[in-house]
Amino acid sequence: MRRFKEIYATAAKRKGGPAALEKLIAEHKAKSRAALAKIPDDRWLAEISACVFRAGFSWSVIDKKWPGFEKAFWKFNVKRGAAMSDKDLDALLQNKEIVRNAAKIVAVRDNAIWLLALAKEHGSAAKFFAEWPDADYAGLLDLLKTKGARLGGNAGMMAMRFMGKPSFVLSQDVVARLIAEGVVDKAPTSKGAMKKVQAAFNRWAEESGRDLTAISRTLALSIGA
Repeated sequence: MRRFKEIYATAAKRKGGPAALEKLIAEHKAKSRAALAKIPDDRWLAEISACVFRAGFSWSVIDKKWPGFEKAFWKFNVKRGAAMSDKDLDALLQNKEIVRNAAKIVAVRDNAIWLLALAKEHGSAAKFFAEWPDADYAGLLDLLKTKGARLGGNAGMMAMRFMGKPSFVLSQDVVARLIAEGVVDKAPTSKGAMKKVQAAFNRWAEESGRDLTAISRTLALSIGA
């Protein structure tokens, strides 16, 4: 496994130099813990739900319909979402302003219940996500998969990325770089493989002083055209 500065140099060469690379890296910037903790829980539920609905579907369709989602799901008020009744579910299944996927609609309720439980224990779900240590981000992904609804894989990773949580996203390009560096030999799916990925990111973070998001972006940009 090479040092981060060597991978960075590869990415910079591919993208036209350090300045051009930094501009691309900055397209997704991680927020501080303090900033993450201040985000209202309804916005966490909204982004989580958006990523659940986008999974396996046209992102542009979901984004175009999003005002309808906000209205239909009570602006993603966590308490209201957690209290969603069967009557509410039936009404949502008839609502043409949203994508009427029953399993994903139910996931909004289930994730609202989970976020509400986190808020009761930690003061807010936002505080919980903000304070989760970056050095065990793989553990957070596992928690999203096991405790959240439909948040395994890409949906959970993208939700954290879009909210500004320092994060790595195991895109095709990132996985290709991890394989090239000998971290894994295929897309990581097991806990053992994810532990290796986390260890590699932690080492690169220590070497570079960069957060997980910036490292992930650099790895992705070091592959391909």
